[in-house]
Amino acid sequence: MAEPQPYESALDAIPGAHPYPRSSRYHDAEVGIHTQPDGTAVRYVKRRLLPPLGEADEDIATHTVSSGERPDHLGQRCFGDPAAWWRIADANPVLDPRELTAEPGEEIALPDGFPGGGGRFGR
Repeated sequence: MAEPQPYESALDAIPGAHPYPRSSRYHDAEVGIHTQPDGTAVRYVKRRLLPPLGEADEDIATHTVSSGERPDHLGQRCFGDPAAWWRIADANPVLDPRELTAEPGEEIALPDGFPGGGGRFGR
């Protein structure tokens, strides 16, 4: 993953420059505008579609869940950001992110090639 240019990071600090910060799962999501009957424009984020599971197998590492781990712990260890847990949730077929670490001993996928990915666990 390419490092952000200095001007891109600076844009994140300007209110209204991006609807969501660069670390958000919605940063690259398309923003739509709905016009209400009275003419008021309402901005909304369009649906964020996930890449099909298993499509990037060569870019997926696995991790065996330990007792006491949480999705935010894994986000910190894998990506250096506890808020990046959503990248791991996107790589696994779970509805609730707590399912990722609910069963010690279970193997979960850790993304490398997913959008916004780039880290490897333990680096």
